[in-house]
Amino acid sequence: MIQPAINPPFWLLAELTYRCPLHCVFCYNPVNYANIKNELSTAEWIRVMREARALGAAQLGFSGGEPLLRDDLDELVAEARKLGFYTNLITSGVGLNEKRIASLKQAGLDHIQLSFQDSTQEMNDFLSSTKTFELKKKVAGLIKQYDYPMVMNVVLHRHNIPHVDKIIDMALALEAEYLELANTQYYGWAMKNRQQLLPTREQLVAAEATVNAYREKIGKQCKLLFVVPDYFEERPKACMNGWGSIFLDIAPDGAALPCHNARELPGLDIPNVKDHSIREIWYDSQAFNFFRGDSWMQEPCRSCSEKEKDFGGCRCQAFLLTGDPAATDPVCSKSPNHHVVKLAIGEAEKRDLEPVAQEFPLIFRTDANSKRYAG
Repeated sequence: MIQPAINPPFWLLAELTYRCPLHCVFCYNPVNYANIKNELSTAEWIRVMREARALGAAQLGFSGGEPLLRDDLDELVAEARKLGFYTNLITSGVGLNEKRIASLKQAGLDHIQLSFQDSTQEMNDFLSSTKTFELKKKVAGLIKQYDYPMVMNVVLHRHNIPHVDKIIDMALALEAEYLELANTQYYGWAMKNRQQLLPTREQLVAAEATVNAYREKIGKQCKLLFVVPDYFEERPKACMNGWGSIFLDIAPDGAALPCHNARELPGLDIPNVKDHSIREIWYDSQAFNFFRGDSWMQEPCRSCSEKEKDFGGCRCQAFLLTGDPAATDPVCSKSPNHHVVKLAIGEAEKRDLEPVAQEFPLIFRTDANSKRYAG
């Protein structure tokens, strides 16, 4: 069995808060986020950053929820700059006015990723249950004005994937240098809404063809990244490039996670930065060592020639679809549970044939819904 050398973390994600003014139906935050209290203080976040940087982490993402809701974001960015991190703000744009972006620029923020829900005000505002479309366009202008690369992110699903061409046109009009078209991955709130969000294979194929046509047409004007949803692949992705390999996620309450959704997995003793150092968490904690190597693997992963490439796939997806976090990711065609994924795709196809009989209400990310599903 492989016992891997444990390299230092490369990417630190600071989920500063689960608070958010948007109510997106595909949010990856935990469904029970409303019950997760006691956000880390400024001093605690600074200690986390210093320890992670000393360990070797080089990239730092500030996310949430909406990180701009933290009044100390500018101070945290400044500290990250002093430490030598490359910093990225992942934001909805809500709260990013000219005063704030000027302050963040002065603090040394390197990069901003701005999310849109769609190319039209009607659908953008519906999917987030807010009136933010015009605000987002103004924020896009501020990002260009303050000489940041214009990096846009749009999560794709069956409600917006048919007009991916209009989304690209919007990105070009806003002079985006990068557009990430990230097909929904089904965790968190997206899993609650999978019946409504999963596209058909026909929709996916048409969208990818459209993206490729635009790549030919626009050249280097805007780099288009098209992330295919796992469900339509025959082999799983190497989730987080391997469990506990390069990625360290710190949740708002200080929980240290090998991936965003790891606290949902049974059997993990999730460490907290309030109780342990980053070094102890990364190298010694039960949670970060649980799925390292291959001793945990079941067949067919254990004897598969591709296990060092995909590491058995996503542990959270395996748990959500099979109830067993050590199972082969059902996305893989070799998995004995691959039929579960095929069934979900078949249900999406059926919805197009019987749309009335197959309707399911969207569940928006709200505090009330979070408390309801948290039990």
